[in-house]
Amino acid sequence: MKKIIFKANDRGTADYGWLKANYSFSFSNYYNPEKVNFGALRVLNDDIISGGMGFGTHPHNNMEIITIPLKGSLKHRDSMSNKWIPIETGEVQVMSAGSGVQHSEMNNLLNEAINLFQIWIVPNKENVVPRYDQKKFEAKERQNTLQVIVSSMDNNEEDSLKIYQDAKISRIDLSEDSNFTYQIKTENHGVYIMVIDGELELENEILKNRDAIGIYKTTTIKLKANKKSELLFIEVPMMF
Repeated sequence: MKKIIFKANDRGTADYGWLKANYSFSFSNYYNPEKVNFGALRVLNDDIISGGMGFGTHPHNNMEIITIPLKGSLKHRDSMSNKWIPIETGEVQVMSAGSGVQHSEMNNLLNEAINLFQIWIVPNKENVVPRYDQKKFEAKERQNTLQVIVSSMDNNEEDSLKIYQDAKISRIDLSEDSNFTYQIKTENHGVYIMVIDGELELENEILKNRDAIGIYKTTTIKLKANKKSELLFIEVPMMF
């Protein structure tokens, strides 16, 4: 088993006034040669966007982009004819940029900040026709049970959103003092685990709010929630 610790206070940061960002991996003006990616996981940004503000129209290509609002409401429009679609807390958005797409993302509320995760995963198919999807996931369905929110196009997880990569994104909300075992698909995959909130114990490490750990070269991970905890799992191929 191999592991990499990603402490919350070691993330890259940026304060643009309207945007306060935390970068788990190199992004924008933040560059750390030791934090460029974790396997096919390229970006995990923890953004707080002021009311009425956001990202104007900009391009993407050949990237799987997943957005998870944690608090507040987002709105999205793009060159695929989607016009200001709201994305609420509890929903998840996926966009396969493929051969090229332009989009905008704005805080849907004028007087309330939004906090969201944006995740980029390198695809296993390039120049596909761009696509967009979103879905609501009920919090009650991940109480001490793994809830798969994103999986591969080739996977038969019917209730999850799909991307072009042999990857899986899941959430679980664990009760205090509860144990959980996570199974990785193969030893060629790894999983990046972030503590959204709470306190986690695994592999002789204590992880707290927004701390993360990347684990690979194993298939079984046993962990314990020392406190009531919300966890995010991003499982990706390590060789791609």
